[in-house]
Amino acid sequence: MNRLDITEKIITAKVSKGIKWSDVAEKVGLSKEWVTAGCLGQMTFDAKQAKVIGKIFGLTAEEIKWLQVVPYKGSLPSQVPTDPLIYRWYEIVSVYGTTIKELIHEEFGDGIMSAIDFSMDIVRQPDPKGDRVNVVLSGKFLPYKQY
Repeated sequence: MNRLDITEKIITAKVSKGIKWSDVAEKVGLSKEWVTAGCLGQMTFDAKQAKVIGKIFGLTAEEIKWLQVVPYKGSLPSQVPTDPLIYRWYEIVSVYGTTIKELIHEEFGDGIMSAIDFSMDIVRQPDPKGDRVNVVLSGKFLPYKQY
């Protein structure tokens, strides 16, 4: 058994029970974005959170322990994503990455945007031409230190 096995079990239970990520997040008490990432194997739950997830998805005590193990983050099945939705994010970074980098450096200086001190919000934005996906990414700016 490994973390990927638990992720697959969670997804299977979600589909078979018709569970929504927003409902899981509400029971855990965190954002739907972070809880979804955790359930998909990208974040670590504490014991209390893991127990809630375990109850929702029918996990065993051993499987609940796996939710508390630090995962290997960023583990996509291929170097260049092939899923169309994920590929579009790759495409956005390929096309606009240098622009994002340039504008962040112009505004903040030499550094990076943290993916650790980070939040994300995904909402549907109604639009007469077709609903839009509104994604807000917020990461703490971390300047490079001189030494």
